[in-house]
Parts: sequence; structure tokens; C-alpha cells
Amino acid sequence: MAGEARGSRIRVRLCRSEISGTQRQRQTVRGLGLRRIGDSRELPRTPAVLGMIEKVAHLVEVEEANAGG
Repeated sequence: MAGEARGSRIRVRLCRSEISGTQRQRQTVRGLGLRRIGDSRELPRTPAVLGMIEKVAHLVEVEEANAGG
């Protein structure tokens, strides 16, 4: 947000199924914009997004997004 560096983004990829997780974990995965295994999204690095990733860290892979492409 205001304190974040402009263009600071991360790429999140769903690498494991959320079927055996709790309903709350499934909703968190959906909130990140991930629908099926292999889906990836480029998201801003904000405290809210980082907190969501922390809750489902066992289901996703996270990496820095390329700034220039």
C-alpha cells in the first residue's frame, strides 16, 4: 500500500489440492484468485496478501515476480 515499494509483487501458484483442507483454507485459496492446481496469480505484496499466503503456505508456492518481464 502506501508504505510498499511501487511495483512490489509476488507470484503465487497453487501446487496442492485444497480438498482435504478446512472450508476456511479453501476460501483463502479462492480469495487469492486460485481455482485449480497449477493456477498462478501475480499479487501485490501487502500485509493482507502475505497473511493469506501464510495460512495456506502448505498448498502454495511463492516467488518474486519479475519486474521487467
